[in-house]
Amino acid sequence: MIDVIVIGGGPSGLMAAIAAAEQNKQVMLLEKGGKVGKKLAISGGGRCNVTNRLSAEEIVKHIPGNGRFLYSPFTIYNNENIIAFFEGLGVKLKEEDHGRMFPVSNRAQDVVDALIHEMKRLKVDVRLHTSVSKLLMDDEKIYGVRLEDGTEIRAKAVVVAVGGKAVPQTGSTGDGYPWAERAGHTVTELYPTEVPVTSKEPFIQSRELQGLALRDVAVSVLNKKGKPIITHQMDMLFTHFGLSGPAILRCSQFIVKERKKNGGAPVQVRIQSLVDYNEETCLQMLNKSIKAEPKKAVKNLWKSLVPERWLLFLLKRAGIDTSLTGIELSQEKLRAFARELVGFTMDVHGTQSIEKAFVTGGGVSVKEIDPKTMASKMKKGLYFCGEILDIHGYTGGYNITSALVTGRIAGMSAGAFTN
Repeated sequence: MIDVIVIGGGPSGLMAAIAAAEQNKQVMLLEKGGKVGKKLAISGGGRCNVTNRLSAEEIVKHIPGNGRFLYSPFTIYNNENIIAFFEGLGVKLKEEDHGRMFPVSNRAQDVVDALIHEMKRLKVDVRLHTSVSKLLMDDEKIYGVRLEDGTEIRAKAVVVAVGGKAVPQTGSTGDGYPWAERAGHTVTELYPTEVPVTSKEPFIQSRELQGLALRDVAVSVLNKKGKPIITHQMDMLFTHFGLSGPAILRCSQFIVKERKKNGGAPVQVRIQSLVDYNEETCLQMLNKSIKAEPKKAVKNLWKSLVPERWLLFLLKRAGIDTSLTGIELSQEKLRAFARELVGFTMDVHGTQSIEKAFVTGGGVSVKEIDPKTMASKMKKGLYFCGEILDIHGYTGGYNITSALVTGRIAGMSAGAFTN
């Protein structure tokens, strides 16, 4: 009989195995793929954004999917502990913009190697190419797992750390949801978050703006009444199928939720290119520039305002001939152009699939998990951690922080449970 079985070799599973093994417990980690830490190795563009240095308050703000659940776990183990943990394993970290923490070496593999090395030191029994088919349980408790090949392994505690459904090439294919349901848990509806969005707008279909990046624009998702539900000011990108880039990824889950609310109708997205202006002040600024250089063609007069392709596109939207000089334009045309600069709106019709998403929305309901131990409230000896839980944040080290914290606590608690 093994003390603790951890299913899944992603960030939360590796952390859980280490935390349980630190208590001199016999720990077995089961991973269906050929290696552990696959998602870690590709995260942060291969540099691995291991956590974020912002305050707990700020981190929770960046986890719109049930981030508040993490307040309690953070009192036991938090982002500062994660930083100390990796530095203790010899992985020096550095802070970048918005509090994001990366290995000084810029190599995600160093993070994975340090975790593997620590598991070896603690004598965790790592079994690769080992798929679990079901959890073994009776009415009250979990007592082990059955593998795909029919082998049964008994254990005093089981930690489920199998991830969600996003990035399936790393092995997250949603295996854990049916197990959770069989153990009596609610799995909330799954949907893609941090995902590019699709649009059937003619200018998207014609690929007129494909590849155009807009820097530091304010992107808002609007409700039926045209009021913003959320706004993110970051970079964005036009693609052959719709929109992508950091601002769009962050807005994507709000687009998904708004479409659910309105029966799948298109959702309006507003792009504010000039973030320091409203329609009135923008109009004044355009008039001022015309006064200064009345004889200049508008396409040259305003070329420093926004990227050239975007400028020509917006002028066309406002019905302005680009070869005219500013003085030849009516106030009505100028106002139409000002409106496009501060409030260009377009329809989006959906998102790419959950498999193309960076993060899974939905999962095992956090109402049925004890936040101080990550224990199931349904079955004794069962623990959940990482992306299988209904917790999801923006990219920037927030999801991995959630995975490492919940993994650590699940492993500590599973180890203590076997005393």
